[in-house]
Amino acid sequence: MIAKFTKALFILRSQGLPALVRKVRGRLLEYAGRRRVYLAVSLEDVEEADWAERRRVPRPLKRRGTPNVIGWVVPPVGPGSGGHLNIFRFVRYLEEHGYTCRVYVYDPHKTQLPPQTAQVLHDHYAPMRATVLHDFSTVGECDALFATSWTTAYPVRNAKIEGGKFYFVQDFEPSFYPVGSESVLAENTYRFGLYGITAGGWLSKKLEHDYGMQCDHFEFGSDFGRYYYVNSGHRSKVFFYARPVTTRRGFELGVLALDRFHRAKPEYEINMAGWPVKGWQLPFPFVDHGSLPLDKLNDLYNSCAAALMLSLTNFSLLPLELLAAGCIPVINDGPNNRLVSDNPHLVFTRPTPRALSEALCQVVDQPNLPDVALRASQSVEPLSWDAAGARLERIMLRVLGAEPPD
Repeated sequence: MIAKFTKALFILRSQGLPALVRKVRGRLLEYAGRRRVYLAVSLEDVEEADWAERRRVPRPLKRRGTPNVIGWVVPPVGPGSGGHLNIFRFVRYLEEHGYTCRVYVYDPHKTQLPPQTAQVLHDHYAPMRATVLHDFSTVGECDALFATSWTTAYPVRNAKIEGGKFYFVQDFEPSFYPVGSESVLAENTYRFGLYGITAGGWLSKKLEHDYGMQCDHFEFGSDFGRYYYVNSGHRSKVFFYARPVTTRRGFELGVLALDRFHRAKPEYEINMAGWPVKGWQLPFPFVDHGSLPLDKLNDLYNSCAAALMLSLTNFSLLPLELLAAGCIPVINDGPNNRLVSDNPHLVFTRPTPRALSEALCQVVDQPNLPDVALRASQSVEPLSWDAAGARLERIMLRVLGAEPPD
């Protein structure tokens, strides 16, 4: 009994209450002989999307006029979701440039009622004019329809529409899971024949090379209106993007690196944000900010000299935002990060505790760190999300035949 309680407590602390509830519910249903196969996508959509060919290719579209109605199919919306934040950023860009957008919430297990979705959007995201729907009955009216995750790629692939079908790919989602059914079903979506528009060049190269998927990509912006340099003085803190519930953020690896850093530089206060970790027993003192509201992040970033930012799949939004505030990110080296940004102020190093710790020490030891911080901030000021939005719009129009190829 003690072992079961300990395991439940570990799931609660590391993965959150929803994960624990799902685990307990599944075990109770199993005991009652009523447990069913569960996937984040409906079994009916998986069956309908089944195919025999090695891969599908985007179907040719008739040349048409400028599209008007753009549909975005998203998973249920939660507070603090970077993926949704970026999707809605592009929705607002298209709205500002004359398009009508609709957001369709794909929630096959009815985990979020429409009023709940509306409340989360109101409380945690910037306003947009788009109609938010849980009903897919009007999806056929869309001139273009975007999948935004592997789960939403299934209903988009199955949708009966005349318009173009796109796949807004922000990360390599098969890596979110251990090798198994979910990783395979996620991987299969890259062979659906949807036209990929990816966040950064690493994903487009990978999907084209590994799956033969037709792709283009946009470059990351820095959100300079929200994150900017205000602290030209000495900074005595470091930041760690801590998300133990998200394995690709390398929480345990980061803790090992920060333990070494603290022993070398005990005068630096370690600050964590991204997920509440106050219940964790870590080998060094730290300040837990939990899931900090977006409007509080710039002050935190400006108080930190360096940041440990691990991303084991695609490049994260955070490094360029940290640079905007003059905080120098230390990042695990690899093509998934270098092929997205080659900013000279990003510090790439091997993903080992010692290498990460030494890189943090080298950053904070720079005698001219305030000058470095200012130059780092200035280096990302020209990186606009509007440019990324314009790039997505041009790709969409070209694929739909509404604009001559570049």
